[in-house]
Amino acid sequence: MIKPGLPNNQTVPQLVKKYLTILIGSLIYAVGFQFFMYPNHIVAGGCVGISMIINRLTGLPVGVTNMVLNIPLFLIAWKHFGLSFLIGSLAGTYISSFLVDALAATGVVATLDPMLGAIIGGVIKGAGLGIIYSVGATTGGADIVIKFVRQRFSQINFGTMMLLLDGAIVVAYALILDQYASAMYSLIGMYVVTKVIDLILYGIDNSCICYIISDNSEQLIHEIIDGRVHRGVTILEGEGAYSRAKKHIIMCVVKRTQIPDMRRMVRAIDEHAFFIVSDAKNVFGNGFENIAEVR
Repeated sequence: MIKPGLPNNQTVPQLVKKYLTILIGSLIYAVGFQFFMYPNHIVAGGCVGISMIINRLTGLPVGVTNMVLNIPLFLIAWKHFGLSFLIGSLAGTYISSFLVDALAATGVVATLDPMLGAIIGGVIKGAGLGIIYSVGATTGGADIVIKFVRQRFSQINFGTMMLLLDGAIVVAYALILDQYASAMYSLIGMYVVTKVIDLILYGIDNSCICYIISDNSEQLIHEIIDGRVHRGVTILEGEGAYSRAKKHIIMCVVKRTQIPDMRRMVRAIDEHAFFIVSDAKNVFGNGFENIAEVR
């Protein structure tokens, strides 16, 4: 039964699952950051990166500093993005910040190799962030700033803004603390973090979109639907820009492992056909992922 007053009409079990997920993601994030990245001076983006600069200059704990820096950002989030986003992001930010400082007290250092710190730490940290993002929460900082800016300037790409902000913090870290090698390793770490977040949120890219332009489109359609491929087909109407000839364009989404069969089939029917393959980031529907199960 839906409980009145709960964020987004979520049930109590759903909320428990959400915040347990945030806790697990925050712990994984803290392990990657504190045991791998921080000892090797691998700077993070956002408020955490600014907190690292302050920590190196003053000795103030990274987690506590990050909490303080996020206070004005959460005031913005509360006003513009609603209570559900605020509560989830508060949990992600303050739990992860607390765990970063708690793990710092253990004195554990997993490696002092900066390349390993950037790669392994990036994988672990990215997994933690991906888990937090998967339930609609964030770890505050630049995420809130970018979300706010894109409300007013929606044409600006999220990834581009994130790259610019994080890049500015890495440059500041290098200049202020004279850590140029660390800044370069930090860029590697940021790249790894981004790729792992995408993997957690979107899964492994294993589907492709095929476009086939051929004079034997009817035979190809029959082979795709009833032959070895067994996939649905959408027919697009096309026209040659030079010849002005009308043609059917076959569009079909297949698993990556089916591409060799598709290529052999097209070659056998029409070796002069145009066969175009592009990656599909996510595919929902019959034979692929069920959209009802998407988090």
